[in-house]
Parts: sequence; C-alpha cells; structure tokens
Amino acid sequence: MALSKFTSYKWLRTGDEVFPAMLAAIESAQRSVRCETYIYHLDELGKRFFEALLKAQRRGVKVRVLMDALGSKSLPSNFWQPLQASGGEARWFNPVLLKRFGFRDHRKMLVCDEETAFVGGFNISAEYQGDGVKSGWCDLGLQVTSSLAGDLAAAFDEMFERADLQHKRLVRRRRSSAKRDVTGEGGELLLSGPGRGQNPFKKRLRRDLAKARMVQVIAAYFLPTWRIRHDLIRLARGGCRVQLMLPAKSDVRLSQLACRSLYRRLLKAGVEIYEYQPQILHAKLIVVDDIVYVGSSNLDPRSLYINYELMLRFQNEELAREAKGVFHQKLAHCKQIQLEAWRKSRTWWIKFQQRWAYFLLVRVDPVIARWEYK
Repeated sequence: MALSKFTSYKWLRTGDEVFPAMLAAIESAQRSVRCETYIYHLDELGKRFFEALLKAQRRGVKVRVLMDALGSKSLPSNFWQPLQASGGEARWFNPVLLKRFGFRDHRKMLVCDEETAFVGGFNISAEYQGDGVKSGWCDLGLQVTSSLAGDLAAAFDEMFERADLQHKRLVRRRRSSAKRDVTGEGGELLLSGPGRGQNPFKKRLRRDLAKARMVQVIAAYFLPTWRIRHDLIRLARGGCRVQLMLPAKSDVRLSQLACRSLYRRLLKAGVEIYEYQPQILHAKLIVVDDIVYVGSSNLDPRSLYINYELMLRFQNEELAREAKGVFHQKLAHCKQIQLEAWRKSRTWWIKFQQRWAYFLLVRVDPVIARWEYK
C-alpha cells in the first residue's frame, strides 16, 4: 500500500532527535496527549516530560499516561499527583504481583491530537539520550502523521482500560482481543499480547519472508521462533541476502548469550551477522524488500508470545529506501562475525552458558508465563 499525500513520516535515528521532537509535539498539542511507555525514569529527561505533560493538561489538553509497573517501578507512587490534581490521568500497567508478574506492557508510543504519533524502541530514560555512538543507547523511532495516529490512540485507550490486567476465568481458552491488525492510511498497525490467536506481526512477517529477495534486521533481543529462523536460513541458502544487526553490548546478558547460541547455524547457511560496537543496541527494525516494520517488538519469545507489543508495517519503496539507509548508517559501526573465527572463539564453557540461556528464555520463560495466564 502506497503512502498517500496526507501521510508524512520522519525517521528519528537517535535520542538527540526523538526526545526534542516528542516534547515539541506535546507542547503544541491542542486537544489530547497519550503517552505509553515500558520504562519511565525519574531523571532529568523524565522531569522534562513531566513538566511538558503537566503544562499541556493545565492549558486544557486531555493528558493520559500509561507506564508498565515493572519497567517503571523506580517511579514514586505520588509522582503523577500534580497531573492528576489538574485533571490528567496516569496508570501503572499490571501492578506487580507474583501470580501475574510476567505479562508486561512493552509498547512505546506518544500520540498527540490523534494526528501525530511516535513509535519505536525509546523509553523515557536518560540512557537513551545521545547519538548512539559516542553516548546513549542506539535506538530508532518513527514519527507518523496519518490516520494511523488515530488507530494508535484507540489502541492506547483500550490498554489504559486494561491496566489492572484482571483476566477472567478460562481466558486462555478465548481468542485474545489484544491480537489484531488495523489497516490505516498508508500502513498497518499490528497489535499483539498474550492469549490464544496468532500474533499478527509474526503472521505478516512470515508471509513477507516467503517471497523475500533481501532482508535486513536490527534486533536488540534476537531469539526468533524456529519457523522464522528456518525462513531466514532457507532464504540465505537460496541466494537471498539476509543481514542481521545484533548487539555486541547488551543490557540483558542472558538474552545475548541465548542469541549467540544461534550464530553457527545462521552463519553456516550464509546469513550475514554484524554486531553493533559503540553502545548498547536497542533498536527494532525489519526491512523485507520494500516492506518496513518498526515499533516496540523484539524477535524473541517474550515479545512474540508474552508481552503486549505494537508494530507498524508499511509497504512503500521510499520508506524502505530510507530504512535501508538507516541500516547502512549503523552498519558502519558494526563488526561482521565470520564463521571460522566464531567457531574458534567458543570454548566449552561459553557454549554451555549460551545453551543454558537459550533453554531458560525459549523453554522455561514461556511455560511460566502460560501458568501465570489464568
């Protein structure tokens, strides 16, 4: 689907680009602001967003904020009291309890006036500030002005009402209302979460991979399903160029270990693997020919089966060309992993750690999540 003349978009490649743009959108909002994030930290950046949101509410803009209770656990419980006293609303998603600990709202979005939206991997935290090379985590965002902003606003409102995460009995036997796709102006909104039913993001991606000629992936946490791995291996063996950009530095060591347990098979099939060197890699981007995926979801079991996530899917040559430019820009800061050197670098102890990490994240974590989802 081509982007219409009424749709505009802008890649935000660093924290130095995304946060000023988001704050400016809040400051210019006239009717409504919806902010959803996994992590909200009480640092200088968090204070700046708080002041912008509070000012917006006091000038008559309807402000609603949704944070994940685990990701934003360091935030004082009374932090939003001034906003609420002014008529704004703020909720913590899924208050932390042992019986439902695992299900998190990992989505990130800012929607202003139901016209302009920001999506990507950025949380509201100072560690994302910088250029992703000399300072700050390497991440990626997209600013979109189209009817998709209204669709994102509606998705936010549903999640805001779901914040207590009180599942009804036998909910596991029902199709999850959190899993669906919405076709908007110029693209698709793919929403996912726990429960029965196919993940729309995974379904669309596999369909696109079936006929791919070139694939580029930036993934902070890469543990795709067996079928997606098989798709990538099949494509590489068939002559399709498959490039993966993965972290040399990660904030989740267990995930990195598990990811690296897959390297040998992927490299042997001809998949190109590059590790981003300067900073922690947190971006999420997939380009399949002229199709682009961007949003909050990682390619791992937690994002694909457990957490609440959102992705935007666009089929547009211009946007895909720009996304490929983003990939190549970041590729300049990567080291390519070579098969023989990789084989020689892995001791028995490293292999043991990687296989154990894979077992925990791919086998154990989903089982615990299914037990909790009652």
